[in-house]
Amino acid sequence: MSHYFENDKNIKSNERLIYANIKNTELKFFVDNGIFSKKGLDFGTRSLLENINIESTKKKILDFGCGYGPIGIYLAKTTNFQIDMLDINQRAIMLAQKNADLNKVKVNIFESNLYANVVDKYDYIITNPPIRVGKDVLYKILFEAQKYLNRNGELWLVINKNQGAKTVVKDLAKLYNVKIIDKCKGFYIICAVNN
Repeated sequence: MSHYFENDKNIKSNERLIYANIKNTELKFFVDNGIFSKKGLDFGTRSLLENINIESTKKKILDFGCGYGPIGIYLAKTTNFQIDMLDINQRAIMLAQKNADLNKVKVNIFESNLYANVVDKYDYIITNPPIRVGKDVLYKILFEAQKYLNRNGELWLVINKNQGAKTVVKDLAKLYNVKIIDKCKGFYIICAVNN
């Protein structure tokens, strides 16, 4: 079975336009087969964006596993920060760029397998991580983030309790100062601060 974190050129394209309103910010996105949440903005990502607290003194954000771009594009629309967005899926990167143009925001989007092409350090790394990659890869995403966070930088993520949220919180606490910001319908919104 093919997944959105792979580059499967055999998946037939079927682009369509969706609309989203996040905290009174109207956005529109092209979505397609072979990417995460192709039917519309998923509840986890929406909950993450509705709960995230961005301090004005911090300036650099990385949207890890950006998909078609809702996290990075929303933050570019509502802040004046430098927004970098990465994904391993080439179709997602193409859609994210198209959606950035559609929503008239300036972001830097690039392809990367995990953090392989990341060169900067960030005040925020924000992700709705791809749980289906398995625990080993998931933990690389979450724990290697520390190397790319500034001191007191924050890793924000959303994860469902049925997908191991409690264990993730416990394990993240070994490396970060972890706060559960909210729990919405089984989704944990987590902020992990780099000490």
